[in-house]
Amino acid sequence: MEQPGGRGDEPFAQGRPTAFDPPNTQRTAHEDDTQEQAGERRHEPQFRSRRWPPDGERHGHKSRDPGERGPDRRVSTEPFGSRETGKAASDYDVSLPLHLSVLTPDAVRAALARDSRLLVPVGTCEQHGPHLPLGCDTLIVERLADDLSADFSLLRAPTIAYGVNTVTKRPYPGNAAVRRKTLHRWMNDLLGSWEQCGVDAFIILTAHGHDPHQEALSTLRTRRARIFTVDIFALDFTDYLEDPGGPTHGGELDTSLMLHLAPELVRMNLAQDYPLTERQVASYRRGAAGSVPALSPGSVGKPTLASAEKGARLYKMIRDRIATRVLGAVAA
Repeated sequence: MEQPGGRGDEPFAQGRPTAFDPPNTQRTAHEDDTQEQAGERRHEPQFRSRRWPPDGERHGHKSRDPGERGPDRRVSTEPFGSRETGKAASDYDVSLPLHLSVLTPDAVRAALARDSRLLVPVGTCEQHGPHLPLGCDTLIVERLADDLSADFSLLRAPTIAYGVNTVTKRPYPGNAAVRRKTLHRWMNDLLGSWEQCGVDAFIILTAHGHDPHQEALSTLRTRRARIFTVDIFALDFTDYLEDPGGPTHGGELDTSLMLHLAPELVRMNLAQDYPLTERQVASYRRGAAGSVPALSPGSVGKPTLASAEKGARLYKMIRDRIATRVLGAVAA
């Protein structure tokens, strides 16, 4: 399972994102921003696949009791030390997500000694139609990062809340994007800093399939650490959706997940279906830089088919698939 020049991580493809399911190998060839760093950082295998309250019970998923073992049979730890017991940072009992931003340096050092992997959620600030919040992509990967952090006692980085947005024909209030080069360089700087602190593997979670966004994340470089970019929308949802062939921008998939994770933020009375022709749908496939049609409400597809029940099934499938095919395959 060794890859030339890196630490073995087959079956992950080297040099391009790889989906959970059979991948489309097309991708754009713009790599000007990565070539300039080639002599400094080594390219490692990639695996392709938003800020959530650390209190998991707010949305109905229970945190484990202190000391309860997770799926990987390691004892969970708590991100905050117990003032009453006076425990040292290295003695933390972890049952909640291990948010890097609320831990002390000693607590981070202790956590990395147990498991040197780091979850990095990357979202967007982008409209998904009149019925969904701008942080739709961000909220989904934040919750996922929190749950996986708690399940596996993994450190979880602060959310990167901006990405390379899908092109729109007209402006939408609140939209905020960065360029591909900007996201790429920014992430390289962050990963380089965390690698110096002892992180050996990065699990990047994103829920935004726009090709330039994926390209920025799938061409990151480190000196030694492995990088796995997980696009959660790269899964095969055929058995979970009524319109599985439709695009995922504010459609049945996104809306169902949000109805499950944050129903109070979804305004289903404003949801509007906007079916696309086969040619238009093709523009949203991997390797294409499609744009939201000017006459659409901002979303595409059929959000009116969404339900919280579908969202619960979809979320469980996504979470379980990452736990087994990514975290289970990427040893600490």
